[in-house]
Amino acid sequence: MTFHSMWAELLPIGRSSASGGYRRFAWTGADADCRAWFKAQAESRGLTYELDRNGNQWAWLGDPTAGDAVVTGSHLDSVPDGGAFDGPLGVVSSFAALDELRARQVTFTKPLALVNFGDEEGARFGLACVGSRLAAGQLTVEQAHRLTDADGVTLPQAMERAGYDAGTIGPDPERLARIGAFVELHVEQGRALDLSGDRIGIASAIWPHGRWRFDFRGEANHAGTTRLADRRDPMLSYAETVLAARREARLAGAVATFGKIAVEPNGVNAIPSLVRGWLDSRAADQRTLDTVVTGVEKAAREYADAHGIELDVVRESFTPVVEFDHALRDELARILGRDTGAGTGADLKVPVLGTGAGHDAGILSGTIPTAMLFVRNPTGVSHSPAEYAAEDDCVAGVTALADVLEGLACR
Repeated sequence: MTFHSMWAELLPIGRSSASGGYRRFAWTGADADCRAWFKAQAESRGLTYELDRNGNQWAWLGDPTAGDAVVTGSHLDSVPDGGAFDGPLGVVSSFAALDELRARQVTFTKPLALVNFGDEEGARFGLACVGSRLAAGQLTVEQAHRLTDADGVTLPQAMERAGYDAGTIGPDPERLARIGAFVELHVEQGRALDLSGDRIGIASAIWPHGRWRFDFRGEANHAGTTRLADRRDPMLSYAETVLAARREARLAGAVATFGKIAVEPNGVNAIPSLVRGWLDSRAADQRTLDTVVTGVEKAAREYADAHGIELDVVRESFTPVVEFDHALRDELARILGRDTGAGTGADLKVPVLGTGAGHDAGILSGTIPTAMLFVRNPTGVSHSPAEYAAEDDCVAGVTALADVLEGLACR
């Protein structure tokens, strides 16, 4: 199948007719359809299909147990009403790159695997990269069992309802030990390539990032009969904190976003008793990120004290800065262009750039050599139905990935 035909086949799965975005959440019907698509693509190519202990899907060319394998792929799940490219572009491109290598009639000297990591976005259970975190031992079995969705369904319950044995989840060091290199292709989540005029880029690092939950507790009361002076309204403190996050991020040259909120009792005519907001913050280095989050929390506590509000702040997840394997990164640059040490970067045939978005490649980087390729995103929009990459750029990404896989697995 061509890239275009595979893309067209996957495109309708989990798409909302109302928003035009995708709702491919872990262990739901849409997720099952995506998984069925991946399995069918693997079997149609004569690959050895595997579902690992954490629900990640693998398609192998060559002996899966031989070791020093080259692996590529990404994920198929989405954020709420997300775009079509974030994740699926890497999976579709992996199959298309394999097809191109077969058309070149190359000889593989190492096993090659294509992978679809489960629950990368964390849209259902609130933690990103669950499948790869479990495999790498960065999420314990006990922690995984405590993950719940908005309806109180636990991760194991969701997996079992989807027909999977959740009793097997946990670290998978034997499988990861077979991998010599992992290369993830992904649509760029920003405009750096568009601004430079390049179709393809190589990742240098992932910014440190995390999620913090702010619980503002006040007093529920009648919205129509309670004097403003008598209110303990947590929404006021929350609103002021949202503005503080924007201010702290702007001053530090970082990003900070309150994008999710829960309100109790959530009535139009009721003053809230609880406002719970989730902060996502990212920066180019750890010191800057600490400065932003500390500044936001300090401001939140000042606002809460001023309004008689109780505040709890909980760090729900955190990922330190990820420096992708320098030797592998340089090898990608050699294959696709020039050495990353040549010049300042402006004259490189393939630009090297950092990213504020987390990825499975970042999770695995602590265990195996990993690298990433980016495909140009002309608008820079991501996690939105407006997310977009031109088809000729996508095809260029397939060719670049095929070149990299040939250089790594066919020597």
